[in-house]
Amino acid sequence: MRREMSAGFYITDFLFRKIFRQNADTDWAIHHSSTIHCPQRIKKGKNVFPGDSPGIYINATNGVEIGDYSNIGPNVGILSTNHDLINNEQHTSEPPILIGKFCWLGMGAVILPGVNLGDFTIVGAGAIVTKDFKEGYCVIAGNPARVIKQLNKEECNAFAKSK
Repeated sequence: MRREMSAGFYITDFLFRKIFRQNADTDWAIHHSSTIHCPQRIKKGKNVFPGDSPGIYINATNGVEIGDYSNIGPNVGILSTNHDLINNEQHTSEPPILIGKFCWLGMGAVILPGVNLGDFTIVGAGAIVTKDFKEGYCVIAGNPARVIKQLNKEECNAFAKSK
């Protein structure tokens, strides 16, 4: 469920995107302290608003797909590319980042290039996600992130059907 934003959020969004031209290429409201590069390369599902929490950084150069009802917490970094190891002016070509449906990225988590997170993957605060968790239905945490808990698929799917 989308949390309600105050009128002040939308006024500040208008001021920063339309007047100051910060994140001007985004076609959805974002927090004034968030930064989104290449928003046209972001595919977002139903009820997904990347950047509405403070301090989010998304570099979608190689593409980012975010499934329905997924949430991104404050200060999360989603990086679809790295700098070339030899020439710092060039970026690497990587597969897009795929984030499934009903995922939750906790505060300060970092998702690195090419990562694929399956449905119902919860990323703990401060986690550094360096590899795929395609099967989903889990809680991951740590540096590098690893599975710390499995979720009940039947309960998750029953919740999804209620949406």
